[in-house]
Amino acid sequence: TSLPALLHSLRAHTINTLPALRRTERLLASLPSTTPQLPDLKRALQDAWIYYVDYHSLLNELRGLTKSYPFSETCLEQAKQAISKAQGSYCYAVLKRVKDHGLIPAHARALAAKPVMWGGRKPSATEIQKLASACEGEWTRVVGVLLRHWEG
Repeated sequence: TSLPALLHSLRAHTINTLPALRRTERLLASLPSTTPQLPDLKRALQDAWIYYVDYHSLLNELRGLTKSYPFSETCLEQAKQAISKAQGSYCYAVLKRVKDHGLIPAHARALAAKPVMWGGRKPSATEIQKLASACEGEWTRVVGVLLRHWEG
């Protein structure tokens, strides 16, 4: 792929999955710092990450991997509020925030306590704990899977 084509793909949001964005990130990191298009490519990549996180692609990816207990949108939104979009990897920072700041257990428990999760009835403390534990386990596993894209 030529650099102008790569720039166009980033700006057009056709590079729009976490693995594809990570591949692009690694490619840009391997380019010589004297590459004339590098500043534009880095800015376009940063914008692509923001688009990926803010326009539900990250949420859709998380939910696609959490079929039994769809990932909490409010959990992700809370993490996003605490992260600067100017950070190097906005997506990584958001996922780390979810993982490292106790957001998953809190949101799993809040979801499990909602009567809508129980056909409109008020669940018992034991039921809430069981469902919260199941959500927490699945959500934690999937966030870990996505964070592995930044390893090695």
